Parts: sequence; structure tokens; C-alpha cells
Amino acid sequence: MPKSKVTTIQLDRSVVDALKKLKIYRRETYSEIILNLIKSTEETREFETFVQKAQEERMKELWGEGDYSGWERA
Repeated sequence: MPKSKVTTIQLDRSVVDALKKLKIYRRETYSEIILNLIKSTEETREFETFVQKAQEERMKELWGEGDYSGWERA
């Protein structure tokens, strides 16, 4: 990585230890681990959004025409 693209951050020792446990291979960098965590989180959110939309459509079918304003808080 070019030096201008690198930064230093401070992490608690417990966070570093947790990151070490997530390594897939020995020379994997913390940056790679963190990027994988971010990607996984984004994929999970996309899946949760997909499921919620599918459930919302099904509930509208079951409830018929009505007030669905509370659905987002369900």
C-alpha cells in the first residue's frame, strides 16, 4: 500500500486479540480482516432488508387494505 494511503489507529489490546482470532491465514493483515467484517455486515444488512421487504409484502396480502404505518416498528 502506498504510504499516503495508510493511517495509524489505536485499538484496545482486546480488540487486537479478537482480530487475531479472525485471521483466515497467518499473514492476513488487520486491514483485510476489518474489510471482510465490513463486507459481511453489508451483506447481512442487505439480506435483512430483503427479508423484511418480503415479509412486508406478505403481511399486506394477509391484512388486506389497511394501515401499515406501524410495520417499520414491528
